[in-house]
Amino acid sequence: MTLIAPAFSRSFKLLALLIVAASASWMYQLWSAGRLASNGSISLSNGLIWLLCGWLLMAYTLASIYRSQTTLTNDKLLQTWIWNKEVMLPQITYAKLIRVKGFDWLIAPRLYVRTMMGKFIVFYTSDKAMIAEFQKIITNTQQRSF
Repeated sequence: MTLIAPAFSRSFKLLALLIVAASASWMYQLWSAGRLASNGSISLSNGLIWLLCGWLLMAYTLASIYRSQTTLTNDKLLQTWIWNKEVMLPQITYAKLIRVKGFDWLIAPRLYVRTMMGKFIVFYTSDKAMIAEFQKIITNTQQRSF
């Protein structure tokens, strides 16, 4: 069995896109008004380079949000993200589903897991089938610990 689902909802992706686009628009307005670069020069001493760096980090995070997906196989759980996360299912010693009820359409439910080595990992999903599988992982983990 392999289940692949998007990590974040469409509404969250749209909100993130709007924030990045609004930030770019705001930066352009500041630049065109001459508030970021003195005499049109770009240097570390003016705000333009720092705002561009911040905006590039936001854009990279946005790209990661759009491509991020959670995959569940028979033996492991993984998620693509800024960095990929992976855990073998038998290694999970604790699992908890964290969600804001009624806001799954915006705030992605997340599975918080702890491994035998004490490592904490959080997996996001916006898919109902994957959330149901997360619940099974929690149940299996609780049964193994008794």
